[in-house]
Amino acid sequence: MNYRHAFHAGNFADILKHLVLTLCLEHLKAKPKPVRYIDSHSGIGAYDLASDEAERSPEWKDGVGKLLNADIPEEARPALEPYLNLIREMNPDGLKSYPGSPEIAARLLRENDRMHLCELHAADSVTLDDRYKRDKRVKVEKRDGYKAIEALVPPPEKRGLVLVDPPFEDRDELAHMAEAVMGAIGKWPTGTYVFWRSLKNLWAADRFDAGLAHWLITEQGIDPEKILRADLWVRDLASEGKLAGAGVVIVNPPWTLEEQLVGAMPWLADTLAQGDGYGWRVDGAFTDEDLEDLADD
Repeated sequence: MNYRHAFHAGNFADILKHLVLTLCLEHLKAKPKPVRYIDSHSGIGAYDLASDEAERSPEWKDGVGKLLNADIPEEARPALEPYLNLIREMNPDGLKSYPGSPEIAARLLRENDRMHLCELHAADSVTLDDRYKRDKRVKVEKRDGYKAIEALVPPPEKRGLVLVDPPFEDRDELAHMAEAVMGAIGKWPTGTYVFWRSLKNLWAADRFDAGLAHWLITEQGIDPEKILRADLWVRDLASEGKLAGAGVVIVNPPWTLEEQLVGAMPWLADTLAQGDGYGWRVDGAFTDEDLEDLADD
């Protein structure tokens, strides 16, 4: 699977990922102390929806394009409005560009906050650096994000968020992610971590989620309530063709995040559905039975 950001900007998977990112950063900003944002696979920062890549695969039309002018129900607004307002501010004359995760962070973070962006793709790293070279809060590195994470934590600020959002070009991507996760969380267990993964292979995603949760609970002593999973699929996951589902695992999420997502996800799934069998889930990646087995052990 190849999931380079430019070809999928603004699609359903971006919406969920960036919705979660926005809510987590807003929560971190509630306290005056500075925070650090670390992005392991940054892409180019923002995306022109009229570019060749976006035109070849205009997935944004079935994604963010459906949301900006939609009638959002009251229960979904607390989760969706901060994210959608950011996109509106970026597009005062109509939807022409879409923010990647670095641009979302750059627009939300304060003057005393810091950002560390890693991008290994040579051309993309140059584009990324050009975009933020005048922003004193931002450091851009052409670097393997997986190897960088452990070296970058804990940050001097002691508060912040790590986003791991790989392109899934390697069949062992989840294994690489798990290795990086364990190294980083072992050094900085109090940081907020957001891990994006596709649901192309539901068994592999569930295996990663459960394995991570088991390690965090048994080896790191993290409370099960500090692990949250949010997934969205726009049609039957077994269907052929383009990616049908994706989501995130969040470690140390804001205490308000689960309630906000549960309020938004039913409407979001209905609005973004592309066929039969669509759905969503927000849970702890571990079942009650799993937790009972841990207690027995």
